[in-house]
Amino acid sequence: MNRRTIGTTVTWCVAWLAVLMLSSIAMADVKVKDVAVKPRWPWNGLVDITYSIECDEKDDEGKPKGVYVEFTAIDTDRNREIVMRTLTGDGATDAVKDGGPYTVTWDADKDSPKLHSAALQVKIHAITGIPFYLVVNLQTWKRRYSLRPPNLDDDICRTTELWLRRIPAGTFLMGSPADELGGNQRWEKLHTVTLTQWFYMGVFECTQKQWELVMGGNPSYYRGACRPVDFVYFSDIRGNTDTAGAGWPKYGHAVDDTSFMGRLRAKTGLMFDLPTQAQWEYACRAGTLTALNSGKNLTNGTNDDAMDEVGRYYYNQSDGKGGYTKGHTKVGSYLPNAWGLYDMHGNVEECCLDWYDAYPYYSNTTVYTDPVGPGGPDWMGTRIRRGGSYAVGASSCRSAGHSSSPPTGSNSNQGFRVICLP
Repeated sequence: MNRRTIGTTVTWCVAWLAVLMLSSIAMADVKVKDVAVKPRWPWNGLVDITYSIECDEKDDEGKPKGVYVEFTAIDTDRNREIVMRTLTGDGATDAVKDGGPYTVTWDADKDSPKLHSAALQVKIHAITGIPFYLVVNLQTWKRRYSLRPPNLDDDICRTTELWLRRIPAGTFLMGSPADELGGNQRWEKLHTVTLTQWFYMGVFECTQKQWELVMGGNPSYYRGACRPVDFVYFSDIRGNTDTAGAGWPKYGHAVDDTSFMGRLRAKTGLMFDLPTQAQWEYACRAGTLTALNSGKNLTNGTNDDAMDEVGRYYYNQSDGKGGYTKGHTKVGSYLPNAWGLYDMHGNVEECCLDWYDAYPYYSNTTVYTDPVGPGGPDWMGTRIRRGGSYAVGASSCRSAGHSSSPPTGSNSNQGFRVICLP
């Protein structure tokens, strides 16, 4: 996809007397213009920002096509960036209605209550195309876009914000080669899959704090706000109504209103769901053909050094008091894949939409397009889980590995990751 960007930087002086345009670098098809930063006076912590967009690419109505904007403030005294999370106004996340001007209000006191700077720079970046990252505030339910990945030093990305990475459409080999250590050719025979639509996928597994903000409780055994939510059922995530949440694939992306996905959709107006296992493996691999998305293969089947970079896994150990120690870990603890997704090997097994199929439908002679899995349950009546967990060996954590569980079954090694459809 062709992608162009323009950045405009404005300095706002602490005396509130002047706004100085520092730079304006125009690309071929999109430009930020007429930027002004005006703090409210008397000062109440609010700042009004106005700007316009000039874009060569137009839609059928002659309006700018697919333009998104990102705002960043820089505290030049402390040499640090401030994420402007409290922006409000029509131009806060995109500018697709017309060229403007747009007025956006920023609550500087909320985003940086200790800000005392002689000069603050405000950057506005505009891009054409689909932004890399979609970010949903789980307290205000507003969305913004980011050109850069989350800051792992700030747990906001794991708790009160939901970060998703754009995954492009494409074709890949699903399954494992016959000589892959730990593979199973009955369920993993290589076959070609084409996904015709891009989608956003969670950068992390859904955490306990994120679940709590949507559902109001925390069912997890191993507690921790930044750890993946566990002990969640497929029916909790999508619902158990035959014609809605339990009806995949016959009833498509319909979910129960009271499920996690139902509530998240109602709050945000976005089409969230679980991935199909084809979407999951495509996103996990990020172009790799090896057992792990780090580009490495396993050398033994249980405790493999190749797992150290990309996942944590170890068996439960009794604490001597009728419980267990260890378990999963904080999301984002290990290296991401090439698309910036964390913890797709180990940690918790991730629920997918597909029914388990005891006799897989694919062969290595057919190209499958947007596969949804079996039309209904087989004799086991279970749904697919992918990625392995802390409680299994390395062979179960491979990109092609899978397990399954009943829609109303769960344990401390089962969680999930969301996707957002176009």
